[in-house]
Amino acid sequence: MGVGEDFSTFCGNLVVSNRDVIAVRYGAITKRLNLDFWNSDSETAHSFYTGSYGRGTAIGGTSDVDMLFTLPSSVYTTYNSYTSNGQSALLQAVRTSIRKTYSSTDVGGDGQVVVVTFSDGVRFEVLPAFENTAGTYTFPDSNSGGSWRTTNPKPEFAAIKKIDDDTNGNLKRLCKMARAWRREWSLNMSGLLIDTLAYYFIRDWQYRDKAFLYYDWMSRDFFAYLKEQDEKKTYWLSPGANQWVWLGDKFQYKATRCYNISLEAIDYASKGYTTSARGKWRDIYGTSYPS
Repeated sequence: MGVGEDFSTFCGNLVVSNRDVIAVRYGAITKRLNLDFWNSDSETAHSFYTGSYGRGTAIGGTSDVDMLFTLPSSVYTTYNSYTSNGQSALLQAVRTSIRKTYSSTDVGGDGQVVVVTFSDGVRFEVLPAFENTAGTYTFPDSNSGGSWRTTNPKPEFAAIKKIDDDTNGNLKRLCKMARAWRREWSLNMSGLLIDTLAYYFIRDWQYRDKAFLYYDWMSRDFFAYLKEQDEKKTYWLSPGANQWVWLGDKFQYKATRCYNISLEAIDYASKGYTTSARGKWRDIYGTSYPS
């Protein structure tokens, strides 16, 4: 196989393989919350995937599945009237509801979300929220005595989808490849930061609509883009919504190392040393890349 076929195989290896299981659990959680808060047995109404799964940039082996469930405005009125931390009480009410369906599953909280941890390691993070007229969502934060915060995920979805469509599907595949790199190099780097940086890189990349044959260059140039990011910078603005996306670990040094490894891989491939080239890409992306 050539470079294009190798990267096509690599991206195929990153596909989420347990979508059916995730869909069943998502439907069960949604139905339970609809029964208790909306008097409905719908498995789809009032909820949607968020995070990497919602943006279509998650990869196989992903443990976290984020979802948002919208509650009636009357529920906000009830918990906002609490004299002390109605946000915590609301999260407890959502936990109690989900436990009716998953009584033997670990259902806990994490300040802003209800966390449902399954025995196979998959973890749902359920964000209860209220839809605002502007299309944003208000959600509870039980930390520091309780407060209400706002999120705006749908413009991010739309912006990423548009650029992905404009780039022949290359944006989402680059986001997935970068997740494989994050995993292989043990980077503390949020999925939204990966997607944000990939978005701004590929939007202006000269070969953005090319096929897998260009993925070695895409990798090289993306690492070059990452290594040149200002090390004093602590946040970026998310696509579409312009929400602050915070830095975890500094990534520039590891990006520089992988940029240099990518140069070696490309050089090996140009000389016909296919096995050596693949070894270098596996150094970057791990064992999902073909050997």
